[in-house]
Amino acid sequence: MEITTCAFMGLGLIGGSIARAVKKAKPHIQIKAFDINRQTLLLAKEEGTIDEAYPSLKPDFFQCDILFLCAPVSKNDENLKNIKDYLQKDCILTDVGSVKSAIHEVILKEGLEPCFIGGHPMAGSEKTGYENSSPLLLENAYYILTPTKSVPKELLDSYQELVASFGAIPLILDYKEHDYITAAISHLPHIIASSLVNLVKDSDREKGLMKLIAAGGFKDITRIASSSPVMWQQICMTNTENIRLLLDDYIASLSHIRDMLDALPAPASMDFLYSLFDTAKSYRDSFPNASSGPIKKIYDIHLEVPDEAGSIARTSAILAEHRISIKNIGIMHNREFGEGALRIEFYDEGSKQSAVKLLREKNFTIHTSG
Repeated sequence: MEITTCAFMGLGLIGGSIARAVKKAKPHIQIKAFDINRQTLLLAKEEGTIDEAYPSLKPDFFQCDILFLCAPVSKNDENLKNIKDYLQKDCILTDVGSVKSAIHEVILKEGLEPCFIGGHPMAGSEKTGYENSSPLLLENAYYILTPTKSVPKELLDSYQELVASFGAIPLILDYKEHDYITAAISHLPHIIASSLVNLVKDSDREKGLMKLIAAGGFKDITRIASSSPVMWQQICMTNTENIRLLLDDYIASLSHIRDMLDALPAPASMDFLYSLFDTAKSYRDSFPNASSGPIKKIYDIHLEVPDEAGSIARTSAILAEHRISIKNIGIMHNREFGEGALRIEFYDEGSKQSAVKLLREKNFTIHTSG
């Protein structure tokens, strides 16, 4: 099936990014969008991301080949009841939520299985809203598809082709398997990061020294705590059982680590601690160096530069001369892991690699993260 028209219910960060990516990869596809925010629709129309704007739902909105549900998860039940009588035959119905079990249950209840393919683009940002959307947000990110058993192969093939066309990586999973996997690699880490940040907040003294020097490793492992509180509250409410099971395992693991610390300097405890860090390092180092999570990969490097006037300006000038754009630049005050004194962030992997090659040719010492 050839997709010629896409419709979006909700045009926030993810919906907007998908719409931008589709329009960039396949300009001939007509894009419709409904959103309660008229300014969002106006901006998207002015930028050419969408062809038709709908401040209210009308029957002709549903004349499309694929309909993306991009409104908040809590609205899905209501939206599905309202749209099921308007869907065209062979229209692909999909969503973008990071929890799939709840919507699959509603799809079953509403008799929409023959057209539903759950979708989860594993990309995101600490920022929200259409104004922060980007077609690049989805590049090289896994885009998980959870089709029902009754979806025709032709519809699934068409959706996969569309996803691949804008640079994402389609991956088909059973929706229950999806929820267990994302609980482990996304949902639980957000809980851990947020609880760790709050632990430091509650442990800090009046001078706020912990906050002052919380850079380097601490900022890296807690970066995802800057995500939307509303979104993560909803995720915990919809994937509760999987998160609880994995959280129990994690608590047991932490308790065992505490017991091993209590037993020091016993040889068994020393061996355990070494194995803890060694196996974690080996497994972490085996991860593919690609962005496929809810927070987009940061393309940054650290440079050794002298603490003297003009160091930052000289570095920036070298990159500017070779048309390498800098997204952010700053001095590293906390360097407990041996990073360089100057941190430079780029917009994409290509810019980062070009900068690394250029600066090394000019004898800069550079540290990069995996």
